[in-house]
Amino acid sequence: MEFKGILGNIGNTPLAKVDLVQNSTILAKLEYLNPGGSVKDRSALFMIEEAERKGFLQPGGTIIDASSGNHGIAVAMIGRIKGYKTIITVSKKISLEKLKTIQAYGAEVVVCDPTDFIEDPKSYHSVAVEIQKNTPNSFMPNQYFNVWNAEAHYRSLGPEIWRQTEGKITHFFAGAGTCGTISGTGKFLKEQNPNIKVIAIDSNTSFRATNGNPKPYQVEGMGMDFETPVLIKEVLDDIIEVTDQDAIAMLKKLANQKGLLVGPSSGAVLHAAQTYLKNIKGALAVGICGDSGRAYLSKNFYTEISDNQAQIIKKEETAKLNI
Repeated sequence: MEFKGILGNIGNTPLAKVDLVQNSTILAKLEYLNPGGSVKDRSALFMIEEAERKGFLQPGGTIIDASSGNHGIAVAMIGRIKGYKTIITVSKKISLEKLKTIQAYGAEVVVCDPTDFIEDPKSYHSVAVEIQKNTPNSFMPNQYFNVWNAEAHYRSLGPEIWRQTEGKITHFFAGAGTCGTISGTGKFLKEQNPNIKVIAIDSNTSFRATNGNPKPYQVEGMGMDFETPVLIKEVLDDIIEVTDQDAIAMLKKLANQKGLLVGPSSGAVLHAAQTYLKNIKGALAVGICGDSGRAYLSKNFYTEISDNQAQIIKKEETAKLNI
């Protein structure tokens, strides 16, 4: 009998039917069942191994990248398994659970002030670029601008969904942040059947949604906040903007009624799918549930708490982050 290691168990996550509409079928792709807890395991593994194949990442090297959380977790897990030192830069907006998970995998974490624009010298992306420039024998996957991000999902997630649905998928919904998931998966699915609708989910206060005047939003890992070569615009049939309120309301419904404890971007994706398919008959849709709600319990999205409790929790979070 042959057994696979952790990295060999990335992918092949299940599809689960979620009863949200009457005349069509919505399948949740449970990416939080990857070893590192998110869809980012796929892209991080591909980018790291591609760097190894091309000689950009050498034995004894250091992997450095910026992340809102899940990519950092994946890089930390994969990097340490492969024997690399890992440094992850994050924003203060990161959930405490994600921060502690990155640290648990042995990575060094650099916490940066939130910024409105990724180009800001103080942004967690800019800080990662600067650290990488000054670190010998290092590699930065650079998930926000590396086209390998989309290629990872073209090779992995797209074929997997096509196989699991026996080619019957009609609609694909995914959050758009780095745009790797929606672009790579969408490209593959469109090549199999150009009639499949590929729908990206964006925050209603992102850079794109506000025509360059972004406002803060609570949903992590989603939001089209910069121009990137990772995005393959021609595969998108539609972009749906979702508010924090609608995404979080769906989170509570999924957890309390459907048994799905998923993260905020998953709430946005399934809210969009439910809205889009409400008056469509016979659709077979797949929506990406990119990570687990367990990574956000300290954000209190899932239960009602008093203002006093919220203030106490915020103080505790700030103290633990030492910021």
